[in-house]
Amino acid sequence: MMEERANLMHMMKLSIKVLLQSALSLGRSLDAEHAPLQQFFVVMEHCLKHGLKVKKSFIGQNKSFFGPLELVEKLCPEASDIATSVRNLPELKTAVGRGRAWLYLALMQKKLADYLKVLIDNKHLLSEFYEPEALMMEEEGMVIVGLLVGLNVLDANLCLKGEDLDSQVGVIDFSLYLKDVQDLDGGKEHERITDVLDQKNYVEELNRHLSCTVGDLQTKIDGLEKTNSKLQEELSAATDRICSLQEEQQQLKEQNELIRERSEKSVEITKQDTKVELDTYKQTRQGLDEMYSDVWKQLKEEKKVRLELEKELELQIGMKTEMEIAMKLLEKDTHEKQDTLVALRQQLEEVKAINLQMFHKAQNAESSLQQKNEAITSFEGKTNQVMSSMKQMEERLQHSEQARQGAEERSHKLQQELGGRISALQRQLSQLHEQCSSLEKELKSEKEHRQALQRELQHERDTSSLLRTELQQVEGLKKELRELQDEKAELQKICEEQEQALQEMGLHLSQSKLKMEDIKEVNQALKGHAWLKDDEATHCRQCEKEFSISRRKPSSGKEEATATPDAPPRVSGSALQ
Repeated sequence: MMEERANLMHMMKLSIKVLLQSALSLGRSLDAEHAPLQQFFVVMEHCLKHGLKVKKSFIGQNKSFFGPLELVEKLCPEASDIATSVRNLPELKTAVGRGRAWLYLALMQKKLADYLKVLIDNKHLLSEFYEPEALMMEEEGMVIVGLLVGLNVLDANLCLKGEDLDSQVGVIDFSLYLKDVQDLDGGKEHERITDVLDQKNYVEELNRHLSCTVGDLQTKIDGLEKTNSKLQEELSAATDRICSLQEEQQQLKEQNELIRERSEKSVEITKQDTKVELDTYKQTRQGLDEMYSDVWKQLKEEKKVRLELEKELELQIGMKTEMEIAMKLLEKDTHEKQDTLVALRQQLEEVKAINLQMFHKAQNAESSLQQKNEAITSFEGKTNQVMSSMKQMEERLQHSEQARQGAEERSHKLQQELGGRISALQRQLSQLHEQCSSLEKELKSEKEHRQALQRELQHERDTSSLLRTELQQVEGLKKELRELQDEKAELQKICEEQEQALQEMGLHLSQSKLKMEDIKEVNQALKGHAWLKDDEATHCRQCEKEFSISRRKPSSGKEEATATPDAPPRVSGSALQ
C-alpha cells in the first residue's frame, strides 16, 4: 500500500506537470480531446479508487468513488449545483460515469482542490468508504490536494453531452512521460518560464486563500468583541440585580422579625387575657352553683309539700259550696299565675332585647363599656325583680295551700258527691304541675341564654358568655396564628426562591466568567501570531518537526510561529518542478 501510494503520488506530479506544460504551449485553454488532460483524469480516478472499500449488495459487489464525492454536497453547499447537474444527466447510468462527470465539472469551476481538501479534513466521514491505509486517508492525500491548486490557472472547456463516460477504460499511457534527453536539454528555458508563471499563479491562489481566512478571522474577532461587550453588560445588570435582591432579602428578613415579635406579643397578651377571664369565670361559676343548689333545695321542699297536699286532697270530703268557693279561688289563682307568666314572658322578651342590644354594643370600641356596665346593672335589677315575683308566687301558693287545708276540713262531708270533681281537680293540678315544669324549663333556658350572653361580654358574671367570648377570642387568635404561620411560610418560600435565584445567578456569572476567560485566551492566541523569515523557518515551533514533502512551509517564504501540527501542509512553488 505504501508503494502504491508513492507511485500514484509521483504519477500525479508528472501528469500535472505535463498538463501545465502543454497548456502553456496551447494558451492555457483545454478541451476534452486534449491527451494530457485525459491522462490526468485517469490518474485522478486511480488515486480516488485506491483503498476504496467494496460494498456488497444483492446484485453484486460495487466499488465506485462517486460515494465519497457525494459527501462534498453536505459539507460544502457550493457543490450542490455540481451534484444536481450530474444526477440530471440522462446519458450517465453508472456511478463511475457520474464520478467522472463530477471531476470534469469541478475542474471547470476551478474548485477541485477546495472540494477534495474539505473531504480530507473530514476523515471520520471518509472512513466509511476507504481503508485506513488508503491514499485519501494518509498524508499523500494532502500533498495531492496541494498539487491540484496549480490547476486553477487553467481554463477547461469540457462538453459532457455526447461523451460515453460510463464505458471508458482508465489506462495510464506512460508514453507521454517518456522524452528524449535532447528535448529535455532544449526545453530547459521553456520549463523555467513555465515554472515561474506557475509559481506566480500559485502564489496568487495562496494569497487569495489567505485573504479569505484573514477576513473570516476578522469577522470572528468582531463577533467575539460584540459578545464580550454583551456579556459585560449582562454582568453589570446581573450584579445590580443581585444587589437589589440582597436589599430586598434584608428588608424581608426585617419585616419577618417585626411580624414575629408582634405575633409573640399578641400571643402573650391573649394568654394573659384568657387567664384573667378564666379566673372571673371560675368565681362566677361558684356563685351560680350556690344559687342553683339553693333553688334546687326549695324545689324539693315544694315537691314534698305538693305530695302532702295530694294525699290530703284524697281525704277531702267537704261541702259543695265550700268546694265551689275553693275552685273559684283556685281559678283566680291560676288566672293570676297566667298573668304573672305573661308578665314574666314580657320581661324575658325585654331582657332578650336588652341582651341583644348589649351583644351588638359589645362589638364596638372600648368607649361603650360604661354603657354596657349600666345595662348589666339594670339587667341585674330586673333579675332581682323576677326573683321577687317568684317569692310572691311562692307566698300565693302558701295562701292557696292554707285555703286548701280549710277546704279539706269541709270536704270530708262531700266525698261521695264530689268524687268526679276531685278527679277533675287532680287533672287540673297535673296540668298546673306541667305548667310549672314548663315554666321551670323556660326559666332554666332563659338563665342559660343569659349565661351565654354574659359569656360573650368581658365583664358579665354569667359563665356561658365568658366561655363564648373566650372561645371566640381563642379562635380569632388561632386564625391570626394560622395567618401569621401562612405569611411566615410564604416569606420563607420567597426567601428560598430568592436564594435559589441568587445561586442560579452565581452559576450564570461563573459560567459567563469562564466564557470570558476562554474568549480572552482565544483573543490572546489570535493576537500572538508572528512571521519568521524563509531561511529561519526550518522546524515547526509546536511539534518541532522538520519540513518535508508531506510537511511543507508556505510558498511566500514565511512560516507562522504558532502553526499547529494538525494543520494541512501547504504546497510551495517547488512542487510544480
